[in-house]
Amino acid sequence: MRTTLHRLLAPAIAAGICFLAAACGGGGGSSEPSGPPPPPPPPAITKAQAYSFLNEATFGATEAEAQRLIALGDSTSAYGRWIDEQLQQPASLQLPHVQAAYAALPQPVQNIGQLNRDRVDIWFRNVVNGPDQLRQRVAFALSEVMVVSQQSVLQAYPFALADYHDVLARNAFGNFRTLMEAVTLHPAMGLYLSMLGNRKPDAASNIRPDENYARELMQLFTIGLVRLNADGSAQIDGQGQKVPTYDQSIIEGFAHVYTGWNWAGAASFGQARPTLANQVQPMQAYGNQHDTGAKKVLSYPGAAFVEIPARTPANPAADLKDALDNIFNHPNVGPFIARQLIQRLVTSNPSPAYVQRIAGVFANDGSGQRGNLGAVVRALLLDPEARTPPAGDSAGKLKEPLLRVTQLWRAYGGRSESGSFDVQTLTAVAGQGPLQAPSVFNFFSPSYSPPGEIAEQGLVAPELQIATEYLDTLLANYLFVQAFCYTSSPVTGCPAVRPEIRPDLVFIDVSAENALANDPAALVDRIAQKLLGGPPSAALQTEARAAVERAPATIAGLRVAEALYLVSTSPEYATQR
Repeated sequence: MRTTLHRLLAPAIAAGICFLAAACGGGGGSSEPSGPPPPPPPPAITKAQAYSFLNEATFGATEAEAQRLIALGDSTSAYGRWIDEQLQQPASLQLPHVQAAYAALPQPVQNIGQLNRDRVDIWFRNVVNGPDQLRQRVAFALSEVMVVSQQSVLQAYPFALADYHDVLARNAFGNFRTLMEAVTLHPAMGLYLSMLGNRKPDAASNIRPDENYARELMQLFTIGLVRLNADGSAQIDGQGQKVPTYDQSIIEGFAHVYTGWNWAGAASFGQARPTLANQVQPMQAYGNQHDTGAKKVLSYPGAAFVEIPARTPANPAADLKDALDNIFNHPNVGPFIARQLIQRLVTSNPSPAYVQRIAGVFANDGSGQRGNLGAVVRALLLDPEARTPPAGDSAGKLKEPLLRVTQLWRAYGGRSESGSFDVQTLTAVAGQGPLQAPSVFNFFSPSYSPPGEIAEQGLVAPELQIATEYLDTLLANYLFVQAFCYTSSPVTGCPAVRPEIRPDLVFIDVSAENALANDPAALVDRIAQKLLGGPPSAALQTEARAAVERAPATIAGLRVAEALYLVSTSPEYATQR
């Protein structure tokens, strides 16, 4: 009946519409069709979206930076504008600070290793307060790929460590080939992986070139152990085996390339000695200790050559250029570096398509340039997989312990009376610190898959390799002390530590939260807004509110501490999604 009624009334309805519009039929002229309506404007960025982006691109999202990002434009333009601003920021450096700290010590300095405390201090100052957040975040990621560590002979070379990090920061948006050479010739790397002082072969003296750097530059820094497809998956041969990228003969070929390099400025290889000046200068080539023979290098489709020719007299600079070009142009480098940067910044388990898109930008930034890291970082942060809300449990990643602390400090204005960061305890309890990895394999492996549900699904969770019961407990205790004691409202029972007594101790400002202490729901929501970028889950809201309500209403600092501790140790805060 409804269909019949509609059919009967349709002519009358049409006539009525024509009468009201005065635009149907003769007598009144005609008008052109108006066409489809314009598309709606792109949506504005939400606070939750701003936090998600900033936790990938900085050392912790803050409300102020989230609001600034939102003000830059809609969801199609604001992220790119923010990145472009960051690409123009000069690097906040470490070496000048360490040099100034050295000059302030009584001379002659008996224990130069003590300056590592100043090096770590300036790292925290830069990552918590520095304007070049994206540059510092990418430099930190690179430091976990191209690893050198204080936990070695470098304990006695704080100038070299500081300058090595500065090299990573200055080149974070530059060309990867330039970075490869800067890393290769840096004395910190030369000492750490024993290229510095590497001598040419001498059968009579049973001397063979050291293979350490030759192996790790390929295995860990650039191409990995197996040949990769453009999407990062392993290539498989006819027997179902993964195809290796190199063999022992290739390692030996590169080891011979890396002979004859030593401390700069000496009259000869044997007279080269470290100084404060040359530990921050590229290593110098000494031809009399460089192998002049032919050197086997990588073979791959499109390789310009597979052997560096014999050169007499020795030409270490030419051999090094050929060797690094040979590695840089290997098709593995794009997907290998793309995947690791995505893992460090965005998600532990990027899809093959995501890796392939970013590897494509590494291969060609749109202007024909290969290895443009600025373009790579821009593309991986703007990729739909990075900017789409997570749809499954495998999206995102566990935050590294240091990033959990730096975000808390950034959100709550972490400051010390002196302006320094006394964080020697933190780097011990977090299981990591800047340039303090236990080995060249970093704090954790990019392919680490904890046994159980994650491994059974073929997924990885690199940061869980240092999320041991022991370290997780230490970090939770550190956050407890920060929330309850090292705040603008320490609770009764905390040690009598005041800023004027410990001028380097980092305190956070919770004065705004104190004003909400009598409203548990509002207090918990306020802390969640600062740390999570939105309301907490129902479970976290319930537990945190109950903890607040168990504390006396007359003790505002205790109520704030209870809520802050629960939110800062929650899975919602520990994960980046």
